[in-house]
Amino acid sequence: MVKEQQIKLLAEHVDFFYGKTQALFDITMSIPDKQVTALIGPSGCGKSTFLRMFNRMNDIIPGTHHSGLISIDGEDIYAPETNVPRLRRDVGMVFQKSNPFPKSIYDNITYGPSIHGTKDKAELDSIVESSLQDAALWDEVKDRLDTSALGLSGGQQQRLCIARALAVKPKLLLMDEPASALDPKSTAKIEELITALKERYTIIIVTHNMQQASRVSDYTAFFYEGVLIEYGETPQIFTNPTQARTEDYITGRFG
Repeated sequence: MVKEQQIKLLAEHVDFFYGKTQALFDITMSIPDKQVTALIGPSGCGKSTFLRMFNRMNDIIPGTHHSGLISIDGEDIYAPETNVPRLRRDVGMVFQKSNPFPKSIYDNITYGPSIHGTKDKAELDSIVESSLQDAALWDEVKDRLDTSALGLSGGQQQRLCIARALAVKPKLLLMDEPASALDPKSTAKIEELITALKERYTIIIVTHNMQQASRVSDYTAFFYEGVLIEYGETPQIFTNPTQARTEDYITGRFG
């Protein structure tokens, strides 16, 4: 399905539980490097739970536990010796609702590099410009870097959050419904940005929008009731799925 030398992230026989309630069942899949992988499926099917396993965000929820292996670049991210703060630096996260800090645009971008030890002003200036360039936001905000990030539009705030994630040079970029709260024009900008960023980053996106998944992703995984029903290259999943439930979901028969 994915050539071995291209694999960035590997999940093998992953089960996940919220207390006694099982949310994921025996998930095995490999995610390729520098491609966009979309996780699709109806609400409550486990796709966001699965996404949050990659930066161990589920760890902060009391009573959760899992079994199975998840590795990034061949390293087991749940091994006892794993440095979780470093993992979360390496695995950037963009949420459904934009969440800029109540600080200046400049301070939003430099927050991550600063807490990880970058103090040189010239280096921070360079990180701000390059991150905002990468997020296709520099030209819109370069003359107002000292103003509050909360003064940006919704679409600009979301691109700022992407720039903030990129500022620490992650290995992976996770996006959980990154455009669901945005208008069509802002959504189009986010989708263009995703396509541009995959030249340098591995991106995993959760989306309810079938059209969006078909436009931006190279691979698509369909989840249903905590089970991975089908996973493959996006054109095949959308035009010639092998599972009836996949076809039923994509064609709108349920979901």
